[in-house]
Amino acid sequence: EEASQLQLVEREDIDDEEDLFEAIDKLITAGINAGDVKKLQDAGIYTCNGLMMHTKKNLTGIKGLSEAKVDKICEAAEKIVNFGYITGSDALLKRKSVIRITTGSQALDELLGGGIETSAITEAFGEFRSGKTQLAHTLCVSTQLPTNMRGGSGKVAYIDTEGTLYPFRNLPSARYYLEKTLLQLKYQKLAQMLSRLRKIAEEFNVAVYVTNQVIADPGGGVFISDPKKPAGGHVLAHAATIRLMFRKGKGEQRVCKVFDAPNLPEAEHVFQITPGGIADAKD
Repeated sequence: EEASQLQLVEREDIDDEEDLFEAIDKLITAGINAGDVKKLQDAGIYTCNGLMMHTKKNLTGIKGLSEAKVDKICEAAEKIVNFGYITGSDALLKRKSVIRITTGSQALDELLGGGIETSAITEAFGEFRSGKTQLAHTLCVSTQLPTNMRGGSGKVAYIDTEGTLYPFRNLPSARYYLEKTLLQLKYQKLAQMLSRLRKIAEEFNVAVYVTNQVIADPGGGVFISDPKKPAGGHVLAHAATIRLMFRKGKGEQRVCKVFDAPNLPEAEHVFQITPGGIADAKD
């Protein structure tokens, strides 16, 4: 077996995992009725961090929660999570909790500043067979590796909209099926879905990796032989934290270019698709 091939190992315990978010149960110690906390949990709100991502109008829509109760709940949650403006130093400390998950290729990891980031949405777009889905399969394994092996010590939820996930022996994952593809959703629904993914990423410090197709770009210019642009328009462009462009290389080699990122320079690297997933390109 190749040394670069990723192998599944047992998930390690993370000592400071609870420090990443405040459980909704803490509202009880802040004077909130346990019954009201249960209503929040029944509505799918399990952390104080996630609670503060909801509007008061949305919270009053929960059966049994009046405006007065919601005001009291939000006030208590703000004290627990210290919600509001933060200093640059606090923002830097928050960035230290970000985990970078290996892609399986050292060159690709270096391009991405260490790997796929948590607390962010990473979008990969490109034509078919350019390596987008193969990276998703590889991340299904590397996410479960311990952090000392450049993994995420976590679990995976794989949303397959095109039936591209096959039962690879070395690529186990949790998978969910959607009856409609993103292309069939209206932009409003797409925006709502991406907003929820961003909230999940920030609330639980998880990495969100999204693959996207490319479409013809009539306005791409006469000097480009086959102009293409990522699907999804401005909705997806503004939702993604990091945007990667994939294209085919020689044989099984692929090229990944940083298309847009707030903390990465514009650069590109070559990687290779192997039976064991993504790996460094061979000369």
